Amino acid sequence: MNELKIIKAEELGPAQYDSPLKGQISRFYNGEGISAGDRTKDFVQYEKIADIEFFELGGPREKLFFNPKEVTVGIVTCGGLCPGLNDVIRALTFCSLNSYGVKRVLGFKYGYEGLVAKYYHYPIELTTDNTDDIHEKGGTILRSSRGQQDTEEIINTLLHYGVNILFTIGGDGTQRGSRDIVEGLKARNLPIAVVGIPKTIDNDISLIQRSFGFETAVEATWDLITNAHAEAKAFRNGVGLVKLMGRQSGWIAASAALANCNVNFCLVPEVPFDLHGPNGFLFHLKQRLKRKEHAVVVVAEGAGQYLFEQRTDTDKSGNKRLQDVGDLLNDEIDRYFKSEKMEVNIKYFDPSYNIRSRRANANDSMYCLRLGNNAVHAAMAGKTNMIVGLHHDRLIHVPISMIGPRKTIDPQSWFWQTVLQTTLQPANMINA
Repeated sequence: MNELKIIKAEELGPAQYDSPLKGQISRFYNGEGISAGDRTKDFVQYEKIADIEFFELGGPREKLFFNPKEVTVGIVTCGGLCPGLNDVIRALTFCSLNSYGVKRVLGFKYGYEGLVAKYYHYPIELTTDNTDDIHEKGGTILRSSRGQQDTEEIINTLLHYGVNILFTIGGDGTQRGSRDIVEGLKARNLPIAVVGIPKTIDNDISLIQRSFGFETAVEATWDLITNAHAEAKAFRNGVGLVKLMGRQSGWIAASAALANCNVNFCLVPEVPFDLHGPNGFLFHLKQRLKRKEHAVVVVAEGAGQYLFEQRTDTDKSGNKRLQDVGDLLNDEIDRYFKSEKMEVNIKYFDPSYNIRSRRANANDSMYCLRLGNNAVHAAMAGKTNMIVGLHHDRLIHVPISMIGPRKTIDPQSWFWQTVLQTTLQPANMINA
């Protein structure tokens, strides 16, 4: 039988310690994988089955690289808030202490700033007592910040506190920082594991099926869109305009449109549209109002950025600063209908921070628990320079180097076709 071609995470060295989980779990995992591709066209390039690539499955290993009793774990949360951050912190803490019996768990405050001495953000020791109920709250008990910090300073702090394993909870910028830390550790020949738990409420990390907090975010839009629908129907030619998260991808906006089914226009970054002209959005909105006397419009924050003068400045995480498409649509809808001498009543909803700061729903909370546990399993086995995530409904290890461009909606996909069928908006709102 041919050996599977498994894409493996980097390892610090041979695993030689017996896992304390023996007898507590039904089985250990080793050498198992799940196919990297998911469609026929992904496999036709291979001449034989042995060439198919598989991601390494997550799960507890029978042998560990670290002696648990000697291990100090560090945890850091970076970037914007997202439902489930506290759930992941709790899972990492409980699994490290209860399942493996590590020496201690330290939480570094304010993102990567907490790992740089000059900021004087002293770490807090995390226990099963002080993290017991944190999953019942939104936000992060470790607080957060944006932007990279000096890698050598971070490594010096890890050494100062005797950290053997660092868990980084954050988006692509955070994981680029993780990769830099790993490279710095290699240069100094330091056996410290760095494992990432990817975080983006936009659900746009490549290769990862679903990011934690996404389902909670979509669920939170239900009442907002329902309220926007009620406002729109209460007034003549009412328009409920809702702006949702989604810088480069429209997963939340599109999923919200499908979940609620009262959305008539869903505008996302992946599908360009014109505002004016015989096939522009405003013309089609007018036709909708003539037929039904109300409309609900959902727009992702990154949609229609080409309608503005381009700006080049970025935030501390290196993300391009977005123009406010919600304000633009609000103003343009009002201006257009005045020029058409047609009454319109616009109600604008911008719930972004209200959604980001929510506690995770039940399904996300369960997912966060699994992510945290499997991150600990991987790190204790000496795996590093990797993230854990869901792929084909299984938790896998992904080398950070494989994280590519953001995952976006394919306008030709069944998913987007379902959005079009639900909203009844034109597939193309670009003037010829």
